[in-house]
Amino acid sequence: MSKNQREHIALITGTSNGIGLALTRKMLSENWQVVALNRSDFPAEDRFLQNHLKDGRIRAYKVKDLTDYGSLRHALEEIKSKEQRIDILFNNAGGGLSELRYSKQGRELHYELLTVVPYIILMELKELLNNGSLKTVINTSSQVFRFIKEFTIEKLEHPKTFRKMYGPYAASKLALSLWTQAIAPQLAMEGIKIRSVDPGINNTLRKGKDSGLTAGFELFMKFFSSPPTHGANLLYEGALGKNSNETGVFLFKDRIADLKFAEHAQRVLEKVSDIYSHEFLGGNVQR
Repeated sequence: MSKNQREHIALITGTSNGIGLALTRKMLSENWQVVALNRSDFPAEDRFLQNHLKDGRIRAYKVKDLTDYGSLRHALEEIKSKEQRIDILFNNAGGGLSELRYSKQGRELHYELLTVVPYIILMELKELLNNGSLKTVINTSSQVFRFIKEFTIEKLEHPKTFRKMYGPYAASKLALSLWTQAIAPQLAMEGIKIRSVDPGINNTLRKGKDSGLTAGFELFMKFFSSPPTHGANLLYEGALGKNSNETGVFLFKDRIADLKFAEHAQRVLEKVSDIYSHEFLGGNVQR
């Protein structure tokens, strides 16, 4: 482990591939240390990352399933027992599905993974953030939610219909940005800034892996979208660039953008806070 206490530390979720992997490489190239929370291992053939795993500049923690509260709790407790501080938390882990699925807690899986889990991770690691110097949280969102025509909490948890990309995925990303906006004043009292950032359209397709995309969009992504380094750069700029003094905002193409259904922001925050308090902290995990 590096002994340089002046080096900044970023905790990044979902770093074993795609944008999270590219962001990890970028942070390391900028002389940061990276705490990684992943389901999968880093690529064995990537000598750059493997060397930094050996020298301690990357410290990797495994979680079997982010949406399984028992598994998530175990991983977060390990991080809290071994790490002393975090300067930036990147809630980046995500993914799309091609069918309606539910978590062990009984909620639609996109909502659990993309909306609820980032809140839990923030709450659990807030003390480490307070021990850091930059005290910044970046939630990876998506401007795909601009296509949403209606929004309710009930449909987030138990949607009656399913559409790839524009259904539960888009609604869950919107909900993430909404609670990000709503919680900002509360976090500001502790000196913590929080923003949600759209990383743009990046080719994160993996062979044999369900992308959750429509066929047409998957084709577009394959041939015309940017490499994951593009998204990593936008997340990096969202954390450390020209908007670094802003809090509660949604950044699209590195500019502050309005959120749809902002009137629901406080209600979304109350809902995820209630889930955290009564289910995660209370251990009331349905089986």
